[in-house]
Amino acid sequence: MLCLGEALVDLVSERYGASLGDADHFRPHLGGALANVAVACRRAGADAALVGGVGDDAWGLRLRDALAREEIELSWLRLVAGTPTGVAFVTFAADGEPAFDVYGEGIERAMRATEQDLEQAVAAGAALAFGSNTMVSPTERALTLRARRLAVDAGMPVLFDPNLRPTRWADLDDALRACREVCEGAFCVRTNRDEARLLTGEEEPAAGAEALCGLGAKLAVVTLGEEGALMRGAACAEMPAVEVDVVSTLGAGDAFMGALAAGLAGAGWEAARGAEALPAAVEAGAHACRTWGAWE
Repeated sequence: MLCLGEALVDLVSERYGASLGDADHFRPHLGGALANVAVACRRAGADAALVGGVGDDAWGLRLRDALAREEIELSWLRLVAGTPTGVAFVTFAADGEPAFDVYGEGIERAMRATEQDLEQAVAAGAALAFGSNTMVSPTERALTLRARRLAVDAGMPVLFDPNLRPTRWADLDDALRACREVCEGAFCVRTNRDEARLLTGEEEPAAGAEALCGLGAKLAVVTLGEEGALMRGAACAEMPAVEVDVVSTLGAGDAFMGALAAGLAGAGWEAARGAEALPAAVEAGAHACRTWGAWE
C-alpha cells in the first residue's frame, strides 16, 4: 500500500474547550494523515510504504525512526535539507471535535521531493492511498494528481480520503471541487459525515455515500463516529461502533482508513467483498480514540 502524503508533528493541547489562543500547553505526538494511514495499514497486517518527505532535522529523524520501528517501507521517504518538518497545532472544542492549524511550508516542500520517486514507487506498489492535504498548492496538487494518474493507468486500486483541513485552503469550494474530481475512478472513497454532506449536498450519510459512488467511486464509506460506519456501492453494509473510553478522536479516521485498506487488500481488491473489511476498520478507528496521539 503506497501512502502518498505527509508525516509531521502534532502539537496537541490535551484538553477540551481550549482554542489555539487559549491553550497553555501542547504535547508533541507524531502524525500526519498518510503516515497515520500507513501505520494503521501495517498494524492491520498489510505491507505499507510512505511516499513523501520530512525535514532533515530532529523532528524528521524522529519520525523516520518511529516509522521504521513500525516496519513501514521508507525507500521513498525523503529527508529534505533546509526544510523544517511540518508542525500542526491541534486543539479540541468542548464537544471533542479537533481543529488543526498547520504551520510552515513543510508539506509542500516535502511533496516536491517525491517527484523523482513517483514512477518507481508506483511500479513497486499494489495500491495507492492519498488525501486532500497534498492538493492545496498547485505544485502539491500536480504531483498528487500525477501519482494518481500513474496508479490508474497501471490498473492499481486508488483509495481517497478527503481528510479536509479547511484552514489550509484559501477557498473551500476549490477544495471540494478538487475532491469531487478525484472520486472518478477511485476504488474506495472514505469520508466522515460532514465531508460527505459538503461533497454531495446530501444530509443523510447513506445518500451521501451513494452520491460519492455517483461521482465515480466503486465503494464509498462514511464514518459516523459513535454510530459506526456504512458502505455503499459495489458492496452495501452498516457496522455499529465499538464501545471504548474516548480520550480524543485525533487520527481515528486515519486508523480506520489504514485498516480498511488492509482489509480490502485481504479481500483481493474485489469490490463486491468490500464489506468484509468494515468490522476491522471500525475497531481500529475506535481503538485510536483511546489516546491523545494518532499512533505514537
